[in-house]
Amino acid sequence: MKNILSTIIFIFFLFSNKVLSLEAGKWTYVQDKEWCYIGSLAVETDLPEDKKRGDNYILVYRIIGNPEKIIQIEAGYNYKLNQDIIVKIDNTNFKFYTTEDVSDSAWTDKDSDVIFAMKKGLDLTVTGESSRGTITNDKYTLKGFTAAFNKLSTDCK
Repeated sequence: MKNILSTIIFIFFLFSNKVLSLEAGKWTYVQDKEWCYIGSLAVETDLPEDKKRGDNYILVYRIIGNPEKIIQIEAGYNYKLNQDIIVKIDNTNFKFYTTEDVSDSAWTDKDSDVIFAMKKGLDLTVTGESSRGTITNDKYTLKGFTAAFNKLSTDCK
């Protein structure tokens, strides 16, 4: 499992207006003094009109000085605990998980495998279930992901 403390710290810094720089269909690179990330908003979601949620997006981030790149998905709602969140990249599925501490976020223990698929893929769909039982499918484009990821790899020092 990921280091929850560093993730919570990252989320705190992220919500200091940086998420506003993300766009649907575009992978944006952001660097701060202690961390860097690339991220995108969904291009499409199937959330029923009578349901509400907060911001939803996907990030790949790293803490400066640490080469590990971590994928984080924000749902905009609390995920149902002990339920897999499925990330489908083209025709390949990956299982993500959430934790009780930060149940509106999802992670994987196979970041490098997922990132490899993201670099080769065209589309990514996140399927998750809220704590209230609503299932959502958020679709992201992977166009521009590789260029943004390369920038994260080389410029985040």
